[in-house]
Amino acid sequence: MFEKLEEVERRYEALSHLLSQQEVVTNQAELQKVAREFTELGKIVDLYRRLKRREEEIRENRQLLAGDEDEEMKGMIKEELNRLTLEKERMGEDLRTALLPKDPNDEKNILLEIRAGTGGEEAGLFASDLFRMYAKYAEKNRWRIEIMSQSYTGVGGFKEVIALIEGKGAYSRLKYESGVHRVQRVPVTESQGRIHTSTVTVAILPEAEDVEVAIDSNDLRIDIFRSSGPGGQSVNTTDSAVRITHLPTGMVVTCQDEKSQHKNKAKALKILRARLLDHAKQEKEKEISEKRRNQVGTGERSERIRTYNFPQGRMTDHRIGLTLYRLNEILDGEIDDIIQGLTTHYQAEALKG
Repeated sequence: MFEKLEEVERRYEALSHLLSQQEVVTNQAELQKVAREFTELGKIVDLYRRLKRREEEIRENRQLLAGDEDEEMKGMIKEELNRLTLEKERMGEDLRTALLPKDPNDEKNILLEIRAGTGGEEAGLFASDLFRMYAKYAEKNRWRIEIMSQSYTGVGGFKEVIALIEGKGAYSRLKYESGVHRVQRVPVTESQGRIHTSTVTVAILPEAEDVEVAIDSNDLRIDIFRSSGPGGQSVNTTDSAVRITHLPTGMVVTCQDEKSQHKNKAKALKILRARLLDHAKQEKEKEISEKRRNQVGTGERSERIRTYNFPQGRMTDHRIGLTLYRLNEILDGEIDDIIQGLTTHYQAEALKG
């Protein structure tokens, strides 16, 4: 680890020198790139230098302990040594975490996709509950949320809803939410009071930039048709809905929420890019060993990750064995404890490697 830290420190010094060079200062794109890396490495270098100072202080105190014969003074030195040693250990753990490979998508906006699974109308109603939970969480973090596409069930739930969430670090916070969410409760349509189990699938996709996913127009089939369902005045009377089929993969994206055909097409292309980027990511992860995949947590779409039990007011995340008895607060967007627990868990798994 220390060889890596020395390398990071050398790179930090080199970047500091670059920031004073005229050719970098006058090139805005290059300046931003260098400054971003300089800032990121600065946090690691600062921690490393503090660690080295603690090690020096520990050496000095050990020398004092060996040369001092006063028992009271020895006791004070030992207390100081214990404090410094604990600080050094914490800094070492923080540095190991800081040196973990960064997910290049962490700072990106996301596309949140929620789909009703098994359970009929009840699954659709819970899909709307989950969308509200994430919308509340986004609002709490001052992120912007925009619905890209939605389709409803007969009783007001969602068959599917896709939303763009824009905010710094949105992907890093929500990337572990992908998977199957299970709900256990008495449906509003249940007259006998029996508890039903339904499922909803959540997918978190990093927003793809145009340069990341090149789409050949020859690979697309674009169909225009008349919108249907809720959507406001005139939505059902114009040919504004857009369905895009990506021929090489068979992916299909439909958008009909906007009255403008161009806006629907733009939204559909944004969704398609994100799905293609995610598809490439999933394919790459298949090439990684099973052990490594378990360590980084790939968020398999078929994995049952969480259960929301309404009769007991309980939420359980099965991946980390976390159970909380404050379901109403969680569904109001208070999910920081869950997200922090998952982040800590996957960081610890990655450190084992």
